[in-house]
Amino acid sequence: AALQKLRGTSDLSAELEEMLAEQAAVKGQRAKNPWELFQNPALRWQLVSIVVLSSAMQLCGNDSMYFYAAYVFQEAGIPQDKIPYVVIGTGSCELITSITCNMIIDYAGRRPLLLGGYTFMAAWAIVFMVALSQQTQISWMPYLSMACIFAYILSFGIGPAGVTGVLPTEVFDQMSRPAAYMICGSLLWFNLFLVGTAFPFIVKSLAHFCYIPFLVVCVCTALYVWFFLPETKGKSFLEISEEFRKRNFRTKTRAGFYKGPEEIKTTTL
Repeated sequence: AALQKLRGTSDLSAELEEMLAEQAAVKGQRAKNPWELFQNPALRWQLVSIVVLSSAMQLCGNDSMYFYAAYVFQEAGIPQDKIPYVVIGTGSCELITSITCNMIIDYAGRRPLLLGGYTFMAAWAIVFMVALSQQTQISWMPYLSMACIFAYILSFGIGPAGVTGVLPTEVFDQMSRPAAYMICGSLLWFNLFLVGTAFPFIVKSLAHFCYIPFLVVCVCTALYVWFFLPETKGKSFLEISEEFRKRNFRTKTRAGFYKGPEEIKTTTL
């Protein structure tokens, strides 16, 4: 009854069947702690995926855009007393796009949103650095910088901000999810502290090109998503687990081919 009220529909047979199948798969197991996730080879790539994506959430430089926002808006000619409201508007854009992402995630898929978000952020980081370097030479550059701030934040909201928090639920079983979310939360706060502490020194060292480290993070994360993260849209937990199982236990043979654990066992016998 509670699930029907939450979903707004009475037809929950498929979802209940998936939940019961997952419950049967972990029957007799106890909830894992974070350290056990690191020790379990069957969860290697799931753990790597959430570590990469949770870290990239802060290391991509989205929060650092607000550092430059007031300066860019001032250069664009916005009155000083109106700038705080415009900065609030950028945060509202991130909120709206995050909500929008949650509405379209089941239609667009996880990988396209993540890949598109980080790819666009990398592109806007390049344009933003060029615009900052020419801010005093070309009259319309402050407006381009302002557009980059909004575009960067919108790209973050429509992709990484809306998708990253969903993934631990989809790639970890019921016994591992609490520990996985503990790891994600710890990484988010640690990397937020790291970026907040290091960013002033990055600005002092690289000046207008201070977004190069964030550009590298966005590109590397997009490549990871492209090559290593499977799509989870429309798949049950058991189907997703099977994809990760093949990757976790893939072993290279002398002939140069990759085989799973069952194939290796048969070959050995």
